[in-house]
Amino acid sequence: MKTVFVLNGPNLNMLGKREPSIYGTQTLEGIADQCREAGRALGLEVDFRQTNHEGVLVDWIHEAADKAAGIVINAAAYTHTSIALLDAVKAVQPLPVVEVHLSNIHAREAFRHVSMIAPNAVGMICGFGPLGYTLALQALVARL
Repeated sequence: MKTVFVLNGPNLNMLGKREPSIYGTQTLEGIADQCREAGRALGLEVDFRQTNHEGVLVDWIHEAADKAAGIVINAAAYTHTSIALLDAVKAVQPLPVVEVHLSNIHAREAFRHVSMIAPNAVGMICGFGPLGYTLALQALVARL
């Protein structure tokens, strides 16, 4: 069974409490359970992680190069600012990376329209809430 890392960035640990009108009411643990279930159905082992620290995300991306068949990443606010994440994703190519966001980042504030990760991801899924994670796993399997 292939392993896929599902990596989550800052403040996503607050899902269910944080701005439910934007992010919904499902908790990150609920999304993790959904991902593990979807992974099993797709023949994947899902290693689901969250951190509020940019360097930890970089370390996990590097770790994925040796331990995972691909990455699904919701870098949250770091999506729009982190050259370190951009460089980490580039460093592990050709490992496929799918970017995911709960909200439609293109329908929000202008600063959220730019992704540092997208130029080196195989694709981006945004605006579908927690379902986006399942869609990202399905897309990743199609690329493996």
